[in-house]
Amino acid sequence: MKTMKKIFAAGLVVSTLAIGSVGALAASQYETPAEAIAWLTGREVQSVIDERSETGKTYGTIANEAGVLTQFKTEMLEMKKEMIAARVAAGTLTQGQADAILARIESNQSECDGSGTGCGLKGTGRGMGAGFGQGGGQARGQRGQGGVYMPIKIIV
Repeated sequence: MKTMKKIFAAGLVVSTLAIGSVGALAASQYETPAEAIAWLTGREVQSVIDERSETGKTYGTIANEAGVLTQFKTEMLEMKKEMIAARVAAGTLTQGQADAILARIESNQSECDGSGTGCGLKGTGRGMGAGFGQGGGQARGQRGQGGVYMPIKIIV
């Protein structure tokens, strides 16, 4: 019986580690879009921030010009998933709301060219923008106005 308990305990530990590892692999290793672009392009974070500040380009445009837009969008999606999951865990969003937001973000990203000019609804500038507003306010790709406002520092 003791052997069986030891085997069960070992299996439980291995399972827990495996599940945690899968989550860690999917998680983004960056906290900001500038960090993601810097890593993807081999640049310094400050140089990416400076370029955005000096030229007015979006982070998506910088990534597109560097040829890493697809990877950048993947990283941005992971960062947003982490933020949304944290809000679900905190009870400020329901899982249903989170699922709807994520579906909208993924839809927007499929059409996004990184320019920041209305990736939400085919260039109209209306919609969820960065993915955290709930709706149809005039946002020019930044953040829609609506019922759920979640401040965020990630703007593609």
